[in-house]
Amino acid sequence: MSRVYNFSAGPAVLPEPVLKQAAEEMLDYQGTGMSVMEMSHRSKPFQSIIDTAEADLRDLLAIPENYKVLFVQGGATTQFAAIPMNLMKAEGGVADYIVSGSWSKKAFKEAKMYGTANCLASSEDETFSYVPDVDAIKVSPDADYLYICQNETIYGTTYHKLPETGDVPLVSDVSSMFLSEPMDVSKYGVIYGGVQKNVGPAGLAIVIVREDLVREDVLPFTPTLLRWKTMADAGSLYNTPACYTIYICGLVFKWLKEQGGLEGIGKRNHEKAALLYDFLDQSKLFKGTARKEDRSIMNVPFITGDADLDAKFIAEAGENNIANIKGHRSVGGMRASIYNAMPVEGVQYLVDFMAKFEKENA
Repeated sequence: MSRVYNFSAGPAVLPEPVLKQAAEEMLDYQGTGMSVMEMSHRSKPFQSIIDTAEADLRDLLAIPENYKVLFVQGGATTQFAAIPMNLMKAEGGVADYIVSGSWSKKAFKEAKMYGTANCLASSEDETFSYVPDVDAIKVSPDADYLYICQNETIYGTTYHKLPETGDVPLVSDVSSMFLSEPMDVSKYGVIYGGVQKNVGPAGLAIVIVREDLVREDVLPFTPTLLRWKTMADAGSLYNTPACYTIYICGLVFKWLKEQGGLEGIGKRNHEKAALLYDFLDQSKLFKGTARKEDRSIMNVPFITGDADLDAKFIAEAGENNIANIKGHRSVGGMRASIYNAMPVEGVQYLVDFMAKFEKENA
């Protein structure tokens, strides 16, 4: 069977050259006589894998020297708790949140367990179809941090402008937009994300945190493995990490560098998104659900307005090599996640199929 065009929101499509290299190295990684899956995380070959992965990631993002890179388990969701535990003051901790979708809403709910969490703005009034106006945001003077989910996977919205936070650290969940285009790491206190959407296979989150925020004086009940200092001091090797996932991420980082880095992949991602949005904007059958000025270049939800017709489209798409196009239940309809590894041809194939379906079902 030939490979399908996989529009899954995560776990998601990976670059074919990466998959082929991993297949070639499955039984014997670079003459070690074993797979990375079998390799001790304390071995020299794996130390080289994780060191190279971090170096390539730092190069891609131009990460300043005063930031730590942590490879941690538990996905992005575990960081919903780790963030307030590491950043809130032990007494009277305060955190500000902008709630622009399901993931920031869940993170906000989690933070309320550990201190005072303020919702400065929310777009839930219109089913998270837009990003709140960041210019209207007033950060609490006693806030330990301001939290955003920069790209909401389910609703297909993204921040095209960051809130001004002054001396308050900005914390951003970048899971579904990670490494999709250049970003200035120095504008953030913490960037983190699960890798299974746009960087690698499931099982890992990457946390990029400014050194002054890696502290000893975290909330006293913070578990050892959720303390960023534990992981930073141990080079992400305090316990057995997600070795194979780190290895694949490392291959993806090298692939991205071959694509011209984040400038090159970003240009291609914007072209792919424009291809799909241009069709949606002129279509008489399909329409996007996110406000135009807040649209994501990674996740594109769309509907026909008829649940039965949506179901028919999804079924016929599956019969035509288009996989995982069904939208999230909270939005309905369809969603195309057009991550880094989705080729332009895949988006064009989807658009051509949508045009054909529209003509046959007008």
